[in-house]
Amino acid sequence: MPKRQFLLGIWMLATGLVSFTAIVLGALLDSQISADPSSRILLWITALLTPAAMLFIGFWLERKLFSPLRHLQIQFARLAANPDARDDFNPEGWLSGLSSDFSRLREGWRNDRELLSSAWEEGARDAARIRHELEAVLAVLETPLLLCDKHQRVLMLNPAAKAFFSNHPALGLGRNLQQLLPLPNLTEALKKLPTDDSPRQLLLHHEGRWLRCDLRRVRANQGEALLTLTDTTDTHESHQRWRQPLAQLLPELRGHTASLTTTAEALSGSTADSDIHLRLENAMHEESRILGELIEQLSRVLESLQLDQTCLSDTWSVDLTSAMTELWEDKTITITPIGIPAWFRADSPTLLAMLEALLPTLSNTINNKAFDIEFCLGNKRVYLDLIWEGQPVSQSTLETWRALPLTEQPLAPRIGDVLSQHNSDWWCLPDHDREHARLRIPLPATDRYAEPDRKTEPRPEFHDFSIAELPPPDSELGNCLLKQLEMAVFDTETTGLKLREGDTVVSIGACRIINGRLQANEQFDQRVNPGIPIPAESTRIHGLSDADVRDAPPLAVVLPRFHNYVGQAVLVAHNAAFDLLAINLPGQEAGIHFDMPVLDTLLLSRAIDPSLEQHGLDALSERFQITFPVGTRHTALGDARVTAELMLNLIPRLEARGIHTLQQALALQATAETVRVG
Repeated sequence: MPKRQFLLGIWMLATGLVSFTAIVLGALLDSQISADPSSRILLWITALLTPAAMLFIGFWLERKLFSPLRHLQIQFARLAANPDARDDFNPEGWLSGLSSDFSRLREGWRNDRELLSSAWEEGARDAARIRHELEAVLAVLETPLLLCDKHQRVLMLNPAAKAFFSNHPALGLGRNLQQLLPLPNLTEALKKLPTDDSPRQLLLHHEGRWLRCDLRRVRANQGEALLTLTDTTDTHESHQRWRQPLAQLLPELRGHTASLTTTAEALSGSTADSDIHLRLENAMHEESRILGELIEQLSRVLESLQLDQTCLSDTWSVDLTSAMTELWEDKTITITPIGIPAWFRADSPTLLAMLEALLPTLSNTINNKAFDIEFCLGNKRVYLDLIWEGQPVSQSTLETWRALPLTEQPLAPRIGDVLSQHNSDWWCLPDHDREHARLRIPLPATDRYAEPDRKTEPRPEFHDFSIAELPPPDSELGNCLLKQLEMAVFDTETTGLKLREGDTVVSIGACRIINGRLQANEQFDQRVNPGIPIPAESTRIHGLSDADVRDAPPLAVVLPRFHNYVGQAVLVAHNAAFDLLAINLPGQEAGIHFDMPVLDTLLLSRAIDPSLEQHGLDALSERFQITFPVGTRHTALGDARVTAELMLNLIPRLEARGIHTLQQALALQATAETVRVG
């Protein structure tokens, strides 16, 4: 349908020409006839009747035909984009007769969709049950696990993997494993994984950590590979702790043993009263003393192996005290946790067993069955304090308790072993009130301070096997179907609109579309310190002030992270020229290029509906009935999500016009009118 402005122009031009012709003819005839007033009035009424009729017919056609046609066009567009929308309006004017047919067509379409949806839900119910069970198992699995397809794209990851790669921008479904672990030996090992299910193991050194990676091919349609990761950094460091002293002790032991043997042989051949005999005896005594010291050092090294600290792990004090409370719940001793919870490093089961062995002895000695337990932060240590009402226990008594075994087994560790394992000691001291005393046990501190997140979150979406159906990255990207494209939808907020004159980015927000679905947990939301003041008029739009971005990183730091987030995805934005200029101008200075294809929802909307007005994000959101939380518009992440929903609404309309691939969409948007920005 031609544009409204074009039709209006044609109509006004035609009306004007007819009016002008009528006036000229009227004037000509008026000069030729008599001066009878009634004849002249009749003449001019007759001359102006035609333009008046054209004017009336134009209004009539606009009201009865053209306006209803435009409304019908919008209604069809809305029905194609969102068939389930309920606030429809009926055809108007001369098209009102189509109301029943249109309603029948619409309801039939909706009924068919409901039938298909019911069938799909019924068929997918069993698959969902299996999926939930699989997710439940993966959620409690403490080993980081990644499942990749043959193109090394992540199909599944468990919560342990999320925690293992905490805050890594390249972690996510559909992301390439090379971005997460850019290690050539891992890439080659994945390519050469055997098909007979035999595993392969790799030791990877990545970002200062030693990772043991177990690889195994999974028998599936997409040729997936399963990776499990173990951080062995502590184990390597532990090995170094005993390898170095052994490497020094063993040569010395060999040397002094050989010297002692030679001295003994020489001593056996010497006379008892000779000077050489006395010197050889002294030498043997000296070598024996040195050997004794070396053996003592060797014993300490072996003892340290037994009390290896690699089994120490970060422990939240609340978890330990909860275990203690449950342990002593049915016993006579009461444990009351007090103070502020803290993190520390400990072998929790062994430490709990030590306290279980210690508390009855302590209770009997001080004749008190009520204890408080408190964790106090110290300098590089965390003090575990057992507190009771009464006097401290003498240090000599504490020394005798070091020999107490944890269990009745013959080779059970003793309390002193547990203290040594934690590189700790203990002592008693009176409290400030002189009414209480506390047994203090220092434990290794950790760099964790925040309380563990124990909030119940919605079930995370951490696997998507349909990713494997995406075309391989090395294929012709332009021939990829729009429904299968991986899209990074982004938006920027800036200090102003004159990007070429110094305005720059204050916020970048992005979300990801994979297989035609907007990923709820895949987002990039980063404020940026622009290095220049934010004008008040810009703050009124996006709500960000100088104080909000004062502690944010500069764009030179944010852009590489955003580039990693985008990865191999196609960029999508609304009025993309502006947002691309905002990141490409500073990106050129930093050597970062966003040279991937870009889809612009503004241009696509103009190309699809050239006769419609208003293609702004707000107008299109209203047209396609896209809802969003109040206050999220005009934020980078909020606008990116609205744009993503808009893109998902445009895809079926593009397909209805035969636009299925990325190349076809790029060609279509190239036909739309563009705007200059910056």
